[in-house]
Amino acid sequence: MATTFVSVPLKKASEVDLAKPLSKFIAASYPSGEAQAEYVRAAEELNKLRKSAVGRPLDKHDSSLEILLRYYDQLCAIEPKFPFAENQLCLTFTWKDAFDKGSLFGGSVKLALASLGYEKSCVLFNIGALASQIAAEQNLENDEGLKSAAKYYQLASGVFQHIKDTVLSALNREPTMDISPDTVGTLSLIMLAQAQEVFFLKAAADKMKDAIIAKLANQAADYYGDAFKQCQYKENLPKEVLPVLAAKHCMMQANAEFHQSILAKQQKKFGEEIARLQHGSDLVKTVASRYDEYINVKDLSDKISRALTAAKKDNDFIYHDRVPDVKDLEAIGKATLVKSIPVNVPMSQKFTDLFVKMVPLAVQQALSIYNQRRADLVNRLIAQMRESTNLANGVLASLNLPAAVEDLSGDSVPRSILEKSSSVIQQGGLQTIDQLMKDLPDLLQRNREILDESLRILDQEEVTDNELKTKFKERWQRTPSSELYKPLRTEGANFRNTLDRAIQADKVVRERYATHSEIIGLLCKPEAELNAAIPSGNPTKSLQGSEVVMLLKTLLASLNEVKKERETLENDVKSVEFDMSTKFLTALAQDGAINEEAISVTELDRIYGSHTERVQKNLKKQEELLASIQSAHEEFSKSTQSTTNAAQREEVLKKLAAAHDQFVELVSNLREGTKFYNGLTEILLKFQTKCSDIVFARKTERDELLKDMQQSMAKEPSAPNIPAVPAYQTAVSVNESTPVPTPAPRTVFQSAPQAPERTPGSSSGCEKQPKPQPPARPPPPNIGSTYPAAPFGTAPPGTSAPASAPVSASPASIGGTGVLSQAQGPPYPSYQGYPGYYPMPMPMAYNQFAYGQYNVPYMFQPPGQSPFQSAQQPQQPGYPYPQQQYYQQ
Repeated sequence: MATTFVSVPLKKASEVDLAKPLSKFIAASYPSGEAQAEYVRAAEELNKLRKSAVGRPLDKHDSSLEILLRYYDQLCAIEPKFPFAENQLCLTFTWKDAFDKGSLFGGSVKLALASLGYEKSCVLFNIGALASQIAAEQNLENDEGLKSAAKYYQLASGVFQHIKDTVLSALNREPTMDISPDTVGTLSLIMLAQAQEVFFLKAAADKMKDAIIAKLANQAADYYGDAFKQCQYKENLPKEVLPVLAAKHCMMQANAEFHQSILAKQQKKFGEEIARLQHGSDLVKTVASRYDEYINVKDLSDKISRALTAAKKDNDFIYHDRVPDVKDLEAIGKATLVKSIPVNVPMSQKFTDLFVKMVPLAVQQALSIYNQRRADLVNRLIAQMRESTNLANGVLASLNLPAAVEDLSGDSVPRSILEKSSSVIQQGGLQTIDQLMKDLPDLLQRNREILDESLRILDQEEVTDNELKTKFKERWQRTPSSELYKPLRTEGANFRNTLDRAIQADKVVRERYATHSEIIGLLCKPEAELNAAIPSGNPTKSLQGSEVVMLLKTLLASLNEVKKERETLENDVKSVEFDMSTKFLTALAQDGAINEEAISVTELDRIYGSHTERVQKNLKKQEELLASIQSAHEEFSKSTQSTTNAAQREEVLKKLAAAHDQFVELVSNLREGTKFYNGLTEILLKFQTKCSDIVFARKTERDELLKDMQQSMAKEPSAPNIPAVPAYQTAVSVNESTPVPTPAPRTVFQSAPQAPERTPGSSSGCEKQPKPQPPARPPPPNIGSTYPAAPFGTAPPGTSAPASAPVSASPASIGGTGVLSQAQGPPYPSYQGYPGYYPMPMPMAYNQFAYGQYNVPYMFQPPGQSPFQSAQQPQQPGYPYPQQQYYQQ
């Protein structure tokens, strides 16, 4: 029994460094620490795994298949954890067509895509191909080998079927022919047919019932027939696949008929037995005559032949049963024991996820949005508390509190003003503000330059891409840069808007500083200078120890406690930490998707509900205290002595109190601005790196495409470049009435003994005997008079030339020139007395076994023709060999 099976070649991949881009993403997405270091080590391990799986030749062994399975499982595991997109992780995978052998002028057909789905499809193809090769290596003489072969063929069939179902959705471009749905669908069917054949072999080896064996063989024949039909129009598959499938189809049908004939014999249907054996014999004869190069069916043929001989003998002498026609026989049933093994991840039983602690990308995105929601909530609460503090300070400053109730002497600096002055001096005063404001433009300019450079490299690459698209048109098949860079340009526009808003904020800060710089400078003076700058006056001298003063002091103390409580609340709100990864992972596992908004809102309400309630109580309490302070201050103002000095003093104290608040706010704003610019610098540097990486990847892809296009263009046949006719060849024209000579057929005439010599121009070799006539000699060309060359046919000295010999036998060009040129087209036959037309001889080495005019010395002179060299006539250029001898008829 023949055991020729079809195995699939492996695809070859170009080298890709996975570690570098993955490590960049990890460093940009995860904080420094042990987790980040662990992820980087995992990226390096993944890179090593790819080199082992696709970067070297693989043995036809389970261990090599296990490496491929582990790598495929790892790709499936990391797919949801990294943004494998053309404009994010700049990873381009290049694979060659498995069935393309390349050509002299170019390499194999290959495709490069920045798609992890493409990488997965190609790795999966190699898994199916290697499984088919391992199956073909199994020893089918033992039970273990048969089981292994069937398992691997079914695995290969399932793998190719999975590629057929998923490859188009995984790619954004047309795949190469080897992984196209039609090709892998055909390969899946071939693998299924071979698995069915293996089960047939096992059933035959186990000596199962002939009815079952016949059905298994018939089903295998059907599979092979369907595969043959699908392969008929696939030019990319190896040439031996089609005849092997056709032979297997016939061979399995013959096996089915043979075993069904045994069943017919058991049922005493001797005529049916003979009919089936005859049909089987015809099938194996077809295989032997057409596909003997690929499939050897001698054993099967001998077996059927012996059975047929015995059956005919028994029927002729004993049974005399009628032999029915093949088409009248009952159809053989079918039994399938094979099915494609589906692809279920993980495919390897030894798989361990290298990034098991890394959450999927969907969870990362949900966490990012959640963190943004959390930050908005926290910032809103902190902003409310800070606005309340500023409001309280503004109200107290407008009421000159607490300075008004502290200024009892009228000629000293109130204690609250001294405390504010000391605080401003300790923080550096105006020098701090000046330094912070001086740094802002430099930080702004640095961010601008980074952003401009990032967008510039995008613009430059896009211009190049557009130029190539315009040049090559439909040949330039890749994602346009204008579409690919849309997310990056949107991100860049957002950064530009952010910088514009920051510039406006800086302008507001400068204007406020210009307004309050003078009074802040006064607040930084020593106590003596500060006291001298404050006008003297004692508006509250009569209120010392009064009830309203005591009430104001009590209310102010309560307000200070409320403000301190807010500082504690702000720290508590900032310090709240809660890991939402578990929540999102659970939702993803249960529902297959994450409803981030619903989950985040619920959890934020639960986590920050109590803090929000405390903040609102604090704000309400301050509102009540401010109302009481304003009411008490109104009563206090009515009791004060109103003098010009007192009013001036109160106004200066109000400004000093407000100057402290303005200083604190300005310093806070400037430091926040510095922090903002420094943080934005890091973000913009990452953005610039992202732009540089994608542009570098695009340049690499561009170079590969240009190289492939040059190779493909070199393969295309080009139109012959026919040179223009030289001017000297058009100097003399042929008379329009002169017919262009037509080459005569190269007929070989047999020589006849004692045949009379034919005169030139005659139409027959022998007038008395009707024999096949040579064709008429074409009319001689009309040679212009400008070429007075001696004819080749001139008779040698002492002889006379034939009367009909032409003046010159020099070849005339189609253009009508008489200039001698190389012979064009097929050579003319030679007749006695007429020169022939000969092509230029090809340069060759001496060949002792060759014969003819081109490799023997000049040994004879054909009759009727003159030698090529004489004293009067030099040998013409371009004809170094003598003409053929004419063999008479």
